[in-house]
Amino acid sequence: MTNRLTRDFPVLVVGAGASGIGAAVKLRGMGVTDFVVLEKAAELGGTWRDNTYPGCACDVPSALYSYSFAPNPEWTRAFATQPEIRDYLEHIAHRYRVTGHLRFGVEVLAARWDGERWVLETTDGRYTARVLIAGAGPWHEPRVPDIPGLADFPGETFHSARWNHDYDLAGKRVAVVGTGASAVQFVPKIAPEVAELHLFQRTAQWVLPKPDHYVPRLERWLLRNFPRTQRALRAAEYAGLEALGVGFRHPWVLRLVQQVGRLHLRATVPEPRLRAALTPDYTLGCKRLLLSNSYYQALTRPNVEVRPTELSRIEGSVVIGADGVRTEVDAIIFGTGFHITDMPVADRVFDGRGRSLAQVWRGSPEAYLGTSVAGFPNLFLLLGPNLGTGHSSAFAIIEAQLTHVMAAVRLLAERDWPALSVRPEAQQRFNAAAQQALARTVYNAGGCASYYLDANGRNSFSWPWSTGELTRRVGAFDQADYLVVARTAAGSGKEPGPVSSARAPDPR
Repeated sequence: MTNRLTRDFPVLVVGAGASGIGAAVKLRGMGVTDFVVLEKAAELGGTWRDNTYPGCACDVPSALYSYSFAPNPEWTRAFATQPEIRDYLEHIAHRYRVTGHLRFGVEVLAARWDGERWVLETTDGRYTARVLIAGAGPWHEPRVPDIPGLADFPGETFHSARWNHDYDLAGKRVAVVGTGASAVQFVPKIAPEVAELHLFQRTAQWVLPKPDHYVPRLERWLLRNFPRTQRALRAAEYAGLEALGVGFRHPWVLRLVQQVGRLHLRATVPEPRLRAALTPDYTLGCKRLLLSNSYYQALTRPNVEVRPTELSRIEGSVVIGADGVRTEVDAIIFGTGFHITDMPVADRVFDGRGRSLAQVWRGSPEAYLGTSVAGFPNLFLLLGPNLGTGHSSAFAIIEAQLTHVMAAVRLLAERDWPALSVRPEAQQRFNAAAQQALARTVYNAGGCASYYLDANGRNSFSWPWSTGELTRRVGAFDQADYLVVARTAAGSGKEPGPVSSARAPDPR
């Protein structure tokens, strides 16, 4: 491997979460060892390092929540918890010998294409690379609403992704803002210990029962010693989720499934007024699917109050809802999600003209197959725009993209091409098809406003087809959709131009 002091690499990866670790494994697997993974934190793990709130766990079955080339037979629950997922990623990094490529405590401040290479300014100085793989991911930067008076609140405040474990919640009066996936998991854990819990719910959520259970030692032994058993379990769970996925493309199916949610709500919340406040008015699947066997029960506790309104302002230690009701609290916990469609990385990556991704996107992220952006040569985004599914594993998305990216890296090396840039028309063609297909899905037609929709009201998050189609289409590298671009003088500010308008030469 390259000496630690070296700052120039053929390939550079940003982020050491599931995307970055997967990229590192694939690079080593194809014989590329001269690369580095920059991680601003002190440890690997990405979102599974940052989110340590009580009850943090996956909402995708464990058997599917792993790389296909390294399935994990040791999950102790049907839906893995945060510590186990974090340990799994650590195990993969060691097993596939990528830890030596990781450089912790290095934050990328800016990445600019200089006509030949990517130049990165970091907290550890300058790095350069021919190929830049961005694995920062959409579940990275917490979103905290700009609430008047928040800065002057005298108590404790934190986001669920930055949980303050040093703050003792016992006996405290706590306001929880947000009712998404994180809140559904941590509210049942903290409700028994706080004196009061005031849950500000702007929109009711569909919450289905979670088919979670402890995985007995015998079952884990069978999975470990009989790989076919593990493959069969993985295939069965994949088939089940893909059957559910049909409903995302045909909303009437999910309107049938949501009856399970109604029955779950009725069985766990006997009080009619509370049940009415918790009943959504949109189709299941329009927002992210939520699973819990304890959330509704927690909301029926005598010390828990559901406030079906948004938190509009704060005066001293008093939180005030849009309904005007005032409540004094000691702490505020935000379960308000992340910057999904306005990822901070977009403000830090610049093309040859000095335009950032954010400036090019203008509020609506767009990429070719969620991976390449026209005008940004040799840049590959992992878990990029329009790749999110409402039912399947992020690992399936990552692996499909990595198949695509590794094909590009291989061609660049074998042919010594200066750079590859996706054709604008290919990007436009893909995104037009995606938006047309999304119009019929529950994401767009389900009657809600979700984080899938960007600042312009466009769905730049969701994938409108099946996971199988994602694997096939995203995993395929079509040379006809890329241009080989010529080198330009470093710092010239000129847009890279095509070597020829013809398709890239076939390397076979």
